[in-house]
Amino acid sequence: MSDASHGRRRRSSSLIYTEPPETIEQQSDQAALPNLNASWVNSKGAWTIHVVLIIALKIFYDTMPGVSQETSWTLTNISYMAGSYLMFHWVQGIPFEFNAGAYDNLNMWEQIDNGDQYTPTKKFLLTVPIVLFLMSTHYTHYDLTYFIINCLAVLAVVIPKLPSVSPPCCCHRMWHFCVSENRFILLPHRMQVTPGPGVALLTLCTEPPYESGSFHGSRRVGVVFSTN
Repeated sequence: MSDASHGRRRRSSSLIYTEPPETIEQQSDQAALPNLNASWVNSKGAWTIHVVLIIALKIFYDTMPGVSQETSWTLTNISYMAGSYLMFHWVQGIPFEFNAGAYDNLNMWEQIDNGDQYTPTKKFLLTVPIVLFLMSTHYTHYDLTYFIINCLAVLAVVIPKLPSVSPPCCCHRMWHFCVSENRFILLPHRMQVTPGPGVALLTLCTEPPYESGSFHGSRRVGVVFSTN
C-alpha cells in the first residue's frame, strides 16, 4: 500500500477521514489566511470602482450612434445589474485551494464579511443598484416601458441580497464532537476535551441544512479531524 494511503485512511463515510497531526505553524498559517475571493470588497478603492464602472458604461452607450438618453440610461442600468448579479450571486465557490472547499456552495455575497448582514460593505452594495435605478427612472422621464425594464433589473439584484432570501453564512459555526471507540459524542458548548490515545476531536464546519449531531444535508462545507 502506498504512503498516501497510510497517511490518509478513508472510512465508509466520505465525511470522516483521518489526517496526520498538523504542526502549530501550519495551523497558524491556515487561520491567518483570509478569504481572498471576498476580502477585496473591503479594500481601498473597492467602492469607487462601482461608480467608475457606471460612469464608463454611461459614456460608452452615449457614444453609440442612434442611442437616446433614455435608452442609454436603461442599458447602463441593465449592464451594471447583470454584471453585479453574475459576480455576487451566480458564481459559487472560490478559485483558490486553501480552505478544503469551505466555500464551494457559497456565492460571493454569502462570503462577504463572513456572511454577516448589514455591514457597511453590504449596505453600500445594496444601495448602489437602488440609486442607479432611481437615476435611470428619473432620466427616462418615468416612461412606463423603461420603468418596468429597470425595475425588473434592480429587483433581480436586490432581492438576493435581502436577509430573508440570502441564507445566513454559518461557515464559522463549529460543531465539536468527541470521537471515542467509534462513537460520536456531541460536546456541550465551551466543553474542552484533550485528544489522547483512542480519543480524537472532530470539528465540523457547517452551514444549513446541517443540524446539531446530524450528518444529513445537501451542503458540506468542511471537516477538520485531528488526533493526538
